[in-house]
Amino acid sequence: MALKPDRIEIYTDISFFMNTVAERGGVVSVVTSGSGVSMDDANAVVEYADAASGSAALGVLLCDVVDKDLTKCHINWHKDEMQVGGKVTLLRRGQCTTNMVDGDPSAGDKAYVGVSGLVSTSEGGQHIGQWLSAKDEDGFAKLSVTVH
Repeated sequence: MALKPDRIEIYTDISFFMNTVAERGGVVSVVTSGSGVSMDDANAVVEYADAASGSAALGVLLCDVVDKDLTKCHINWHKDEMQVGGKVTLLRRGQCTTNMVDGDPSAGDKAYVGVSGLVSTSEGGQHIGQWLSAKDEDGFAKLSVTVH
Protein backbone atom coordinates (compact mmCIF):
# COMPACT_ATOMS: atom_id res chain seq x y z
CA MET A 1 0.00 0.00 0.00
CA ALA A 2 1.41 3.39 -0.96
CA LEU A 3 -1.47 5.55 0.19
CA LYS A 4 -3.15 5.56 3.58
CA PRO A 5 -6.91 6.07 3.77
CA ASP A 6 -6.72 9.28 5.81
CA ARG A 7 -7.04 11.96 3.18
CA ILE A 8 -8.91 15.13 2.33
CA GLU A 9 -10.08 15.27 -1.27
CA ILE A 10 -11.01 18.82 -2.21
CA TYR A 11 -10.62 18.49 -5.98
CA THR A 12 -10.17 15.27 -7.96
CA ASP A 13 -9.97 14.69 -11.71
CA ILE A 14 -11.24 11.64 -13.64
CA SER A 15 -10.54 12.76 -17.20
CA PHE A 16 -7.30 10.81 -17.83
CA PHE A 17 -6.44 7.23 -18.76
CA MET A 18 -3.39 5.21 -17.64
CA ASN A 19 -1.82 2.52 -19.84
CA THR A 20 0.77 1.14 -17.40
CA VAL A 21 0.59 -0.80 -14.14
CA ALA A 22 1.07 1.53 -11.15
CA GLU A 23 0.65 1.67 -7.40
CA ARG A 24 -1.38 4.53 -5.93
CA GLY A 25 0.25 7.36 -4.02
CA GLY A 26 2.67 8.76 -6.60
CA VAL A 27 2.53 11.83 -8.83
CA VAL A 28 1.44 11.24 -12.42
CA SER A 29 2.40 13.41 -15.37
CA VAL A 30 0.95 14.00 -18.83
CA VAL A 31 2.04 11.64 -21.60
CA THR A 32 -0.41 12.95 -24.18
CA SER A 33 -3.27 15.36 -23.69
CA GLY A 34 -6.70 15.18 -25.19
CA SER A 35 -8.43 17.89 -27.13
CA GLY A 36 -11.34 20.00 -26.00
CA VAL A 37 -13.33 19.11 -22.91
CA SER A 38 -14.26 15.54 -23.75
CA MET A 39 -14.21 13.18 -20.74
CA ASP A 40 -13.66 10.13 -22.96
CA ASP A 41 -10.72 11.19 -25.11
CA ALA A 42 -8.44 8.13 -25.21
CA ASN A 43 -5.50 10.43 -26.06
CA ALA A 44 -5.56 11.95 -22.55
CA VAL A 45 -2.97 9.63 -20.94
CA VAL A 46 -0.87 9.93 -17.77
CA GLU A 47 2.02 7.90 -16.29
CA TYR A 48 4.76 8.06 -13.67
CA ALA A 49 7.49 10.18 -15.29
CA ASP A 50 10.99 8.79 -15.88
CA ALA A 51 12.57 12.19 -15.19
CA ALA A 52 11.56 14.86 -12.69
CA SER A 53 12.36 17.88 -14.82
CA GLY A 54 10.23 18.65 -17.83
CA SER A 55 7.23 16.59 -16.75
CA ALA A 56 3.85 18.27 -16.37
CA ALA A 57 2.41 16.91 -13.12
CA LEU A 58 -1.35 16.49 -12.90
CA GLY A 59 -1.87 15.04 -9.43
CA VAL A 60 -1.49 12.13 -7.04
CA LEU A 61 -2.81 8.77 -8.27
CA LEU A 62 -5.63 7.62 -5.97
CA CYS A 63 -6.15 4.12 -7.39
CA ASP A 64 -4.00 1.08 -8.21
CA VAL A 65 -3.70 0.28 -11.92
CA VAL A 66 -3.56 -3.47 -12.47
CA ASP A 67 -3.31 -5.85 -15.42
CA LYS A 68 -5.67 -8.76 -14.66
CA ASP A 69 -7.26 -11.37 -16.85
CA LEU A 70 -10.85 -10.26 -16.40
CA THR A 71 -12.17 -13.59 -17.71
CA LYS A 72 -10.84 -15.30 -14.58
CA CYS A 73 -11.45 -12.69 -11.87
CA HIS A 74 -12.83 -9.20 -11.55
CA ILE A 75 -11.22 -6.01 -10.37
CA ASN A 76 -11.24 -5.49 -6.60
CA TRP A 77 -13.38 -2.35 -6.29
CA HIS A 78 -12.78 -2.24 -2.54
CA LYS A 79 -9.07 -1.65 -3.21
CA ASP A 80 -9.80 1.04 -5.83
CA GLU A 81 -8.23 -1.04 -8.59
CA MET A 82 -8.52 0.02 -12.22
CA GLN A 83 -7.64 -2.07 -15.26
CA VAL A 84 -4.71 -0.91 -17.43
CA GLY A 85 -6.07 1.43 -20.09
CA GLY A 86 -8.90 2.63 -17.85
CA LYS A 87 -9.74 5.96 -16.28
CA VAL A 88 -7.87 6.90 -13.12
CA THR A 89 -8.69 9.27 -10.28
CA LEU A 90 -6.16 12.03 -9.58
CA LEU A 91 -5.97 14.19 -6.46
CA ARG A 92 -5.41 17.77 -7.65
CA ARG A 93 -6.07 19.56 -4.34
CA GLY A 94 -6.21 18.09 -0.88
CA GLN A 95 -4.15 16.05 1.57
CA CYS A 96 -2.90 12.49 1.53
CA THR A 97 -0.43 10.28 3.38
CA THR A 98 1.96 8.45 1.04
CA ASN A 99 5.14 6.42 1.20
CA MET A 100 6.15 7.34 -2.35
CA VAL A 101 8.68 9.77 -0.88
CA ASP A 102 12.15 10.65 -2.18
CA GLY A 103 14.26 12.28 0.54
CA ASP A 104 13.56 13.22 4.14
CA PRO A 105 10.74 15.78 4.33
CA SER A 106 10.02 18.09 7.25
CA ALA A 107 6.72 19.82 7.94
CA GLY A 108 6.61 23.03 5.92
CA ASP A 109 9.05 21.92 3.19
CA LYS A 110 7.98 22.25 -0.43
CA ALA A 111 7.14 19.07 -2.35
CA TYR A 112 8.26 18.47 -5.94
CA VAL A 113 7.78 15.87 -8.65
CA GLY A 114 10.45 13.18 -8.47
CA VAL A 115 11.38 10.28 -10.73
CA SER A 116 9.08 7.25 -11.17
CA GLY A 117 6.14 8.96 -9.48
CA LEU A 118 7.95 9.74 -6.25
CA VAL A 119 7.28 12.98 -4.41
CA SER A 120 10.62 14.64 -3.82
CA THR A 121 11.98 17.01 -1.22
CA SER A 122 14.53 18.49 -3.61
CA GLU A 123 13.96 21.01 -6.37
CA GLY A 124 14.25 19.85 -9.95
CA GLY A 125 10.69 18.93 -10.77
CA GLN A 126 7.44 20.85 -10.70
CA HIS A 127 6.31 22.21 -7.31
CA ILE A 128 3.16 20.26 -6.36
CA GLY A 129 2.53 21.11 -2.72
CA GLN A 130 3.91 21.13 0.80
CA TRP A 131 4.92 18.46 3.30
CA LEU A 132 2.83 18.44 6.48
CA SER A 133 4.99 15.95 8.39
CA ALA A 134 8.24 14.03 8.42
CA LYS A 135 8.34 10.33 7.53
CA ASP A 136 7.05 7.93 10.17
CA GLU A 137 8.66 4.59 11.03
CA ASP A 138 6.94 2.99 8.00
CA GLY A 139 8.15 5.66 5.56
CA PHE A 140 4.82 7.49 5.22
CA ALA A 141 4.57 11.29 5.25
CA LYS A 142 1.57 13.62 5.03
CA LEU A 143 1.40 15.80 1.93
CA SER A 144 -0.72 18.82 1.02
CA VAL A 145 -1.30 18.66 -2.74
CA THR A 146 -1.88 21.81 -4.79
CA VAL A 147 -1.43 21.05 -8.48
CA HIS A 148 -2.52 23.89 -10.74
